[in-house]
Amino acid sequence: MSTTILGIDIGSTKICAIIAQKNDDGDVKILGAGIAKSQGLKKGIITNIDLAAKSIRNALNDAKRVAGTQYERVVVSISGAYTKSVDSSGIVNIPNRDIGIKEINRAMQMADHNANIPNEYEKLHVLPYNFKVDDQEFIEDPLGMNGARLEVQVHIITAQKSSLSNLKKAVKSAGVEIDNIVLNSYASAIAVLNHDEKELGVAVIDMGGATCNIMIHAGNSMRFNDYLGIGSLNITNDLSTALHTPLGAAEEIKINYGSLKSTSNDLIELPVIGDDGSTHEVSLNIVSNVIYVRVEETLMILAKTLEDSGFREQIGAGVVLTGGMTKLEGMRDLASAIFDNVPIRIAKPREMDGLFETLRDPSYSTAIGLILYGGGHFTPYEIDSNKKLRYKEEALEPSQHHQSKFEDEILEDEHEVPLSSIPLPKVNKEREKEKENPKERLKDLANIQEEQSEGFGSKLWNRLTQLF
Repeated sequence: MSTTILGIDIGSTKICAIIAQKNDDGDVKILGAGIAKSQGLKKGIITNIDLAAKSIRNALNDAKRVAGTQYERVVVSISGAYTKSVDSSGIVNIPNRDIGIKEINRAMQMADHNANIPNEYEKLHVLPYNFKVDDQEFIEDPLGMNGARLEVQVHIITAQKSSLSNLKKAVKSAGVEIDNIVLNSYASAIAVLNHDEKELGVAVIDMGGATCNIMIHAGNSMRFNDYLGIGSLNITNDLSTALHTPLGAAEEIKINYGSLKSTSNDLIELPVIGDDGSTHEVSLNIVSNVIYVRVEETLMILAKTLEDSGFREQIGAGVVLTGGMTKLEGMRDLASAIFDNVPIRIAKPREMDGLFETLRDPSYSTAIGLILYGGGHFTPYEIDSNKKLRYKEEALEPSQHHQSKFEDEILEDEHEVPLSSIPLPKVNKEREKEKENPKERLKDLANIQEEQSEGFGSKLWNRLTQLF
């Protein structure tokens, strides 16, 4: 029996909803997708439930139009900004000496029970990274083994109860009941990692619009996760400030001319902030330098986080970068230098049936990972956000509260038009227009209001002022 899954990635810059079907053979096929600009979110955190719900609803409605079907399970992402992690362990006796699913569940529940979790936090994932049968360590999978005692070590990801409640309210206001909540970096790792990388140990860094999320996979599971409130929007803010141009023009410059290694002295014409109709010319070399300063600083912080994690020596496969920020030209070379020449790979989501060209972009790794998670592609054993044990051979049961016939309940959208295919982000459409006449496009850009980047320290400003 096939199951239809809805994945909703709630990002700082965009909301992506994907509807997919898991077939009887375990394959996952994408049926439809919708993308909407994020509102009511700041650095991955919901700041306005009504606005966030509206964005989710817009993305969902587009996905339903394309897919033409209803969903049965819903998986939603949560930002690392909400989370903290702890390690724990549990030991159980096996009277009949035969280790089955019930015994594994008992051991993991014991580890869950033994964990010291603050009252204001709730568990999202309980992920086992090491099993021990009697005195034998590093058991990959204890299922079916014979032993008198089973021990498990787990990595537990927790989230603030208040933040979880806000997330659930926003999604429910959009007309959706959540089945599972998944940490975004965990979802991204599911979408981009291969078997060898998991075996050798690897760090996955998702570099998004307003945040960077890092997780380390070692042994059988996730061992470490962290969050950095910096993303590609900070580059936009830097360009706007340094080049005295509106945020809209700065975003266009980043997308169309963004590079970490440009040596071109070609001039581009930019509107002047606060002075309607006025323009000035800026060298592409200066643009590249401004971008370089921010990206270098961000990667250095991430490298320090990796060093401080204590798992630096356990990532034989190196670092896998994904997310929209990784599309900057020269990112791999710069990351390789900053991460002390460890292997660096820029990753797109894995290929799958029905994958739209738009969704092959690194910025959709989390969304694709949510679909795969819902289809059973996760750590071999896990206690999920519903406190339920999930395992690799489980039968996927459709959720009761989603079982209904598809009805044409799509709400009228003020600014979206019906789509016959995957909607492209607005910026991509603008990009194609700009190819015809970049200078005219930049001249006409409106001065938009957007979140101002928090100061990044005197070091950044010193570097920026040296450019002029």
